[in-house]
Amino acid sequence: MKKIQMTTPLVEMDGDEMTRILWKMIKDELLLPFIDLNTEYYDLGLNYRNETDDQVTIDAAEATKKYGVAVKCATITPNHARMDEYDLKKMYKSPNGTIRAILDGTVFRAPIVVKGIEPCVRNWKKPITLARHAYGDIYKNTEMYIDKPGKVELVYTSEDGEEKRSLVQEFKAPGVAMGMHNMTASIESFARSCFNYALDTKQDVWFGAKDTISKTYDAKFKEVFQTIFDTEFKDKFEESGLTYFYSLIDDIVARVMKAEGGFIWACKNYDGDVMSDMVSSAFGSLAMMTSVLVSPQGYYEYEAAHGTVQRHYYRHLEGKETSTNSVATIFAWTGALRKRGELDNNQELSDFADKLEKATLSTIEDGKMTKDLALITSIENPTVLNSRDFILAIREELEKML
Repeated sequence: MKKIQMTTPLVEMDGDEMTRILWKMIKDELLLPFIDLNTEYYDLGLNYRNETDDQVTIDAAEATKKYGVAVKCATITPNHARMDEYDLKKMYKSPNGTIRAILDGTVFRAPIVVKGIEPCVRNWKKPITLARHAYGDIYKNTEMYIDKPGKVELVYTSEDGEEKRSLVQEFKAPGVAMGMHNMTASIESFARSCFNYALDTKQDVWFGAKDTISKTYDAKFKEVFQTIFDTEFKDKFEESGLTYFYSLIDDIVARVMKAEGGFIWACKNYDGDVMSDMVSSAFGSLAMMTSVLVSPQGYYEYEAAHGTVQRHYYRHLEGKETSTNSVATIFAWTGALRKRGELDNNQELSDFADKLEKATLSTIEDGKMTKDLALITSIENPTVLNSRDFILAIREELEKML
C-alpha cells in the first residue's frame, strides 16, 4: 500500500530505558511501514541531555512552539543514584517540568478504556480526564525546621519599599513551616487550557478547591476560573451543550466517585498529583493512561503517563524476556498523529491514528496482552505476550483494518 504522507513535521522527543526500546519497536512495526513519517528528532535520553547541558530539552520545547505538535517518550528525572549511574555533570531538572514551563501548558491525563479491564469503581463507564495545574504550590515551596521558640511571619516587600506582614505561628516548641506561592497569569493559563480542551474534546469541566478554608489562595483560583469562564467561554460552552461546575474539592471528590465519568476534572497541582494516580489505578493501570500537555497558545505535546520502566530495562540488558505494556506509548503517537492530521487537514493521517488505537484495543479484547493486563483482566485464559510479540499482534490487527 502507498504510505501516508505528512506535510508538517511532528517534534519527536526520544527518551530513556525500556520506553526507549519500545519507542523504536513502535516506529519500526506500527508507523514506518504505513506512514512516510516526518519528524524533527530530539534525543532526550539522559546521556545526551548530559552531553548538551540539557539544552536539547529547551530546543525540543522551542521546536514544539514552531510546529505545534510533539510526541515524547518517557524520560529519567535524575536523583543522586542516577547521577552516579550516568556520571552526570549535575542533577538535571525534570524534562517535563522544563517543557511545561516553556510551553505554559496544562497536563491532561485520561485512562484508556478497554473491554476486559473493568474499573474498580463500578459506575465509572467513561474516561475521567484529569487536568493538573503543574505550577507552584508545594512543588515550588520554601520550608524550614523550627528548632526553638519564636515566631514565623509571612513578609512581602514591594519594589517601592512597602511592607506587609502576617503572623504564621508563634512557636513554643520545635516544628516545621512552609511558604508557597502561585501566579495569577499561570492560573489564567490553566483555566484557558481547561476550557479550550473541553471544547476540543466535547467534555464538561469540574473544578474544586478549598476556598472556605483558604480564603485568599484557593479563593483566587475560584475567582480566576469563574471570571475567565464568564467572559470568554460561557457562550461557547452553551453552544456546545457543555457545562462548567465548581464546588469544594471534598464535594468534587465525593461526586466523582458516584459519577459515570466523561468529564474533565481540573485540579490544583497537589490535588492533581494525587488524584491522577487514584484515577489511573482505579481504571486499571498507569500503563493505560494517556497524557497530553496543552498550552493556551494551542501547542500540544503527547506522551505516556508512566515512567521509563526501569526494572524491565535491566532485565532487557541481561538478555531476559520482558512483557512491557506499550499501550500508553502507542496512544502518545496516535494522539500526536491525529492532532497533526487535524491541524493540516490530513484526514488520512487522522484516520490512521484512529485505526491504530482500535487495533490496539481489539488485540487486548481478543485476549492477547502483556503480563500486567493479564493479571487484572476479566477475560478468561488470556494469552500473555512479550514486549515485541504484543506489538506484532497489534500490527497484524492493524493490517486487517488497512
